[in-house]
Amino acid sequence: MFITLSSAIIIIMISTAMMMISSILSKKTFIDREKSSPFECGFDPKSSPRLPFSLQFFLIALIFLIFDVEIALLIPLISILKISKISWFWTVASFFAIILLVGLYHEWNQGALEWAS
Repeated sequence: MFITLSSAIIIIMISTAMMMISSILSKKTFIDREKSSPFECGFDPKSSPRLPFSLQFFLIALIFLIFDVEIALLIPLISILKISKISWFWTVASFFAIILLVGLYHEWNQGALEWAS
């Protein structure tokens, strides 16, 4: 118990010392407008360096990711089918499908699935 406590104290002291040393030795930089702008041979940039991002595309990608993960969660149900009762399997699968459909209906109601607006 004493060895564990002393080891924890030593580790905390070493990590605190490392953080303090890195904070003291780190180069302090001041945010400069010229330094943060993109470099184009000394001339002003012709266009914005940041591209516009479509919020609809992000929502569609997020919905795809959610449904992709949920499908990955459905795959183990196939292997459970062999070792479980069929009524229990259909209850779990139906409940999971209902959750998916309610989520899809909610996204449809919110207008996240309308590409052109």
